[in-house]
Amino acid sequence: MYRKIMVPVDLVHRDQLDKALKSAADLAKHYGATVTYVGVTPETPSPVAHNPREFAEKLSSFAKTEAEAHGHAVDSHAMTSTDPAVDLDKTLLRAIEQTGADLVVMASHKPNIADWFWASHGGTVASEADISVFLVR
Repeated sequence: MYRKIMVPVDLVHRDQLDKALKSAADLAKHYGATVTYVGVTPETPSPVAHNPREFAEKLSSFAKTEAEAHGHAVDSHAMTSTDPAVDLDKTLLRAIEQTGADLVVMASHKPNIADWFWASHGGTVASEADISVFLVR
């Protein structure tokens, strides 16, 4: 049913992704799919890496660690953005096309009052993507 599962990851908040990461790994094993971990970094130094090349290496290392921990096929796809806080949703939607994903498994926060004014990243991706999006709380 699914061949390529895209999982957006924020390496700064890795500790908040466990449930989504485990869900993606279980789905990948069930369907024999590859999980592509997608990360978005600014073109300038960030808390994760000094430059986009270093970020891509760290994302690749993260993917390999997930493969070892859960036993599924992985890939990584690093993307750069001038301002990830502003255009994260558009960047993730582009990543869906670039990776050939047929399912997105994405961590999401518990809804709060701010969601009445600004849509969550998961909500925006789910409403605009042409493929299924599984939001995990």
